[in-house]
Amino acid sequence: MAKYVLAIDAGTTGVTALVLDSRLSVKGKANLEFRQIFPKPGWVEHDLEDIWAATLKVIGLALRQAEAKTGDLQAIGITNQRETTLLWDRRSGRPIHNAIVWQDRRTAGLCNELKAHGKEPWVREKTGLVLDAYFSATKLRWLLDNVKGARARAEKGDLCFGTVDTALLWKLTAGAVHATDVTNASRTLLMDLSKRTWDDECCALFGVPRSVLPEIRPSAGVFGHTKGVRGLPDGIPIAGIAGDQQSAMVGQACFAEGEAKCTYGTGAFLLMNAGPRKVTSQHGLLSTVAWQIGGDVAYALEGSAFIAGAVVQWLRDGLGLFKKSGEVEALAASVRDSGGVTFVPALAGLGAPHWRQEARGLICGIDRGVTKAHIARAALEGVAFEIYDLAQAMAQDIGKPMPMFRVDGGASQNDLLMQFQADLLQTPIERPRMIETTALGAAFLAGLGTGMWAGVKELKSAWRAGKQFRPKMKSDVRRAHLARWKSAVQRA
Repeated sequence: MAKYVLAIDAGTTGVTALVLDSRLSVKGKANLEFRQIFPKPGWVEHDLEDIWAATLKVIGLALRQAEAKTGDLQAIGITNQRETTLLWDRRSGRPIHNAIVWQDRRTAGLCNELKAHGKEPWVREKTGLVLDAYFSATKLRWLLDNVKGARARAEKGDLCFGTVDTALLWKLTAGAVHATDVTNASRTLLMDLSKRTWDDECCALFGVPRSVLPEIRPSAGVFGHTKGVRGLPDGIPIAGIAGDQQSAMVGQACFAEGEAKCTYGTGAFLLMNAGPRKVTSQHGLLSTVAWQIGGDVAYALEGSAFIAGAVVQWLRDGLGLFKKSGEVEALAASVRDSGGVTFVPALAGLGAPHWRQEARGLICGIDRGVTKAHIARAALEGVAFEIYDLAQAMAQDIGKPMPMFRVDGGASQNDLLMQFQADLLQTPIERPRMIETTALGAAFLAGLGTGMWAGVKELKSAWRAGKQFRPKMKSDVRRAHLARWKSAVQRA
């Protein structure tokens, strides 16, 4: 009898389901986008029911494509957009408000207020994070303070907080399990990074009752079992959970200290395995948990660019420069360069290493000769410039440049972007054959959690290189590119 693992990748703009066999080969895949809600400038929300409906649909489609019987499913893994914050009724399971998405900036004022009171150094030491609206705690505080009756209900124990993984786990188990894994918990501003437990002082600082928090568990292991899920039998173990960026590290087999990957999704995220102990960045990066498998824990240094693939989506939907996102590469490649145009994609503020919540997108260097092709090329280059800044900060923290890193995510399929990235970094970039490494990581964790695979060596042996991009740009051209980027980012 064939054995399969189902991976659910609940991203920022859509849900992907992958069905993998015991050799980690993809047998079925389906993706579906869901609604993005923008109530006010700087606000971004999702409806959990949209996410759940998309999840159920892609599970069915992927299983049909794989021609897999539901009885052959050995485990389910979940990976998810991190920091996005939900609060729901413990009895009915209904959210009391839309999810507040990680990109949302409505709590920037509260973060600035806490910074003004000198709280950031303490928060950074305790959690590995900075005081920014990106993270979950201030979003949860906003829900408790702004949804009528929410705080009183929370203090009575009637409400549950969770990131998207927790909400999906709740739904998959018919409300039997309220838990998260350590990687997602490490993104909330509420977890002591060294102890990997919820911290009472953090909860007090952000006004969060402990009663709403889920249980923190390792990334691999049985969290619960399916119950009452349309299209799935009861009793399938949900046995692996990790935030999307950490899951991609697993999927990229970055198990050795110093190995790094960059995921180009809605945002772009560069993570490096920092080993078994917390490392504190001195150059604007974050410290986070990479994974916990049994008693083994790995930490990571992380740099986050809030906008990557989302800038292509904006060019498509906001400006109407093309009809399909895949058309951006051909459009950008139709010109030799950006024509002097620089695009700073700070459409949701600037993340690491700048951490400027007030920053906004900027397009500069426009003259009469500029076309939509130049703007498209400048947008792709802007993403690469953001990752350059992150890589430079990481090199300063570790005292040496990274010898290379692996890339994944939808935008990593863009060869023009990948080549420009390698040219800026003067570092080889390696893209695997399978770029769905986020879902692969979740599947692998679930398989580890149920004993399908014995250890990480099996994933290392299954990982296959696809294409490598080596630096080609002349040094004087590179210097000129970096000079105009530095000037532009200061103005954003």
